[in-house]
Amino acid sequence: MTLDYDIIVVGGGHAGCEAAMAASNMGSNVLLISMDLDGFAKMSCNPSIGGIAKGQIVREIDALGGWTGIITDAATLQFRMLNRSKGPAMWSPRAQCDKRAFSLYWRRVLESNCKLSIYADLATEFLFENSKICGVKTLTGAIFHSRAVIFTAGTFLSGKLFIGRTNFEGGRIGEKSSYGLTDQLTSLGLPSFRMKTGTPPRIDIRTVDLSKSIVQKGDQSPDKFSFLPYLSPIQDKSPQMECFIFHTNEKVHETLREGFKDSPLFTGLIHGRGPRYCPSIEDKLHTFADKDSHQLFLEPEGRKTHEYYLQGFSSSLPLEVQYAALKNIEGFKNVRILKPAYAVEYDYFDPLYLKASLESKVVENLFIAGQLNGTTGYEEAAAQGLMAGINAHLKVNEKDPFVLSRDQAYIGVLIDDLITKGVDEPYRMFTSRAEYRILLRQDNADYRLTELSYNIGLCFEDRFKFTEKKYSDAGVVSDALSSIKLKPAAINSYLESVGSPVLSETHNLEDIVSRPNTSLNDILFSVPRGTKIEKIKAVPQLEFEIKPDVKGFPVSIVRTSESDTIDKVSDDYRRQVFDSVEISLKYKGYIDREKVIADKLRRLEYIKIPEGYDFSKISGLSIECRQKLEKYRPATIGQASRISGVSPSDISVLLIYFNR
Repeated sequence: MTLDYDIIVVGGGHAGCEAAMAASNMGSNVLLISMDLDGFAKMSCNPSIGGIAKGQIVREIDALGGWTGIITDAATLQFRMLNRSKGPAMWSPRAQCDKRAFSLYWRRVLESNCKLSIYADLATEFLFENSKICGVKTLTGAIFHSRAVIFTAGTFLSGKLFIGRTNFEGGRIGEKSSYGLTDQLTSLGLPSFRMKTGTPPRIDIRTVDLSKSIVQKGDQSPDKFSFLPYLSPIQDKSPQMECFIFHTNEKVHETLREGFKDSPLFTGLIHGRGPRYCPSIEDKLHTFADKDSHQLFLEPEGRKTHEYYLQGFSSSLPLEVQYAALKNIEGFKNVRILKPAYAVEYDYFDPLYLKASLESKVVENLFIAGQLNGTTGYEEAAAQGLMAGINAHLKVNEKDPFVLSRDQAYIGVLIDDLITKGVDEPYRMFTSRAEYRILLRQDNADYRLTELSYNIGLCFEDRFKFTEKKYSDAGVVSDALSSIKLKPAAINSYLESVGSPVLSETHNLEDIVSRPNTSLNDILFSVPRGTKIEKIKAVPQLEFEIKPDVKGFPVSIVRTSESDTIDKVSDDYRRQVFDSVEISLKYKGYIDREKVIADKLRRLEYIKIPEGYDFSKISGLSIECRQKLEKYRPATIGQASRISGVSPSDISVLLIYFNR
């Protein structure tokens, strides 16, 4: 059997799903090949989305027209905005999700797309014609031809699982690995290596004494990930589920150490490097030997299950050691494990051999995304998948690639880090990796990216118009704040309540909102009626209705038959507008300063280096610089400047040579 498509996506994880949707929504005929049609974007590890910097990435995916944010909102069990005590550049949304509902919603979205076909099978061989990839052969003998292939196999590529001295093939427990594709690509000159990740045990919550825990609740006024005007279930009627905090102790640590002799991490069975910022409990005890306690989070996996995830207790130790250690945690005396912790080792490819579009430099028309590029996390994978899907579509239609810069998006930082610095351990995004994090806030991702997406044909027109209206309303509110003055009698009681100095004379409302402890929303709804601010309160009304893109998708989008829902959605929209105005006012100086710096450095990104250039022709470069440039093949002076070993004096030489 032979079928033809524009683009084939291999792998139905977070990267594969976003890639398939992006390319098909832009107009390509896409085939998505996945081994498990009930496990799309499966949450193999923690069933949560977002967190520090990861939440910003999901907001960016949503702003570009991706689906991870919308599906997260539909499956949310608990929402928290992390780092509220810090500045807005550090605010990061995080949601605990129902993992089964998450995969189900992804399937509904994928199946609703008329340009997207789905096929359950295992890819076993890539097909080539004139040194270009042109299709895929599967385990069942099916042959599919395409003009581009997006490879997103996650941890399944030569995957191997470890529990103590027991090890067996698999990308996840109970699911088979994929073999042959690594050898095929390495034979063409694409280097591959091994990485390791892991997951903790799943616990039956009924066997844990929750009275011994610290209860962690969601936000009282929960937000959501998508900027679109609808309510997530927990914003509408569904109650938020609780998480529970426990701690290890010396008895737990002693038990774990007794099992180190059987740990594949210490016996040499595992060779791949594990994630630095999400270590196993064995790694924690080894690295932080002076710590007598570590924090654990018991988090729900769904509304209709007793299965809970024990974050902080990833392990590859034998099952009996896991049980013995867990029973020494206070409250876990009678604990039952539903699924053991295990480690997984898998193949990944050197991302230095990728272009900024995520197309391979070695194999034309092959795009690689997700954990195959050495990253860890659903969010990083989804972002790469989205960008690979966009660029694969643009490539087959002979259009220029879509590349985000470091001052435009965390997604730009992620991809630039991968292709210019490479990885030697699983890459995880942090706010500290972004030089321009004041510009790359979670609240303004739509302002930064939605128009760019609309211009390349991904973002739908109704979303673009909604974003235009939102920031038009924000402009109206901002102008009003600068023109309205408040007398001390109207505002002093509020200022006293938030610990801000009271006024002795009339002040501009804009100046009051600029103060650290004040809130625009609270000011507008606390001052006496009859003041001039009444017109601001009425400005950001929701006059725009976005219909569901997917028939029957279980997220309510402005249900006109229920006025209370319309009111709630309007409140959510008003909060978006007010937050945008308030953050812009409070941090104007910092924002303007970062813009100036970004504008200066952005010039380096426009100075191109010809593909395949012979750097030995340039005199004045250090030997190390020449070696690094030959190895990494940067596309611009900006990329070259971020390569370790390329000095400022080397950049000066390159600037003189390529800018003359």
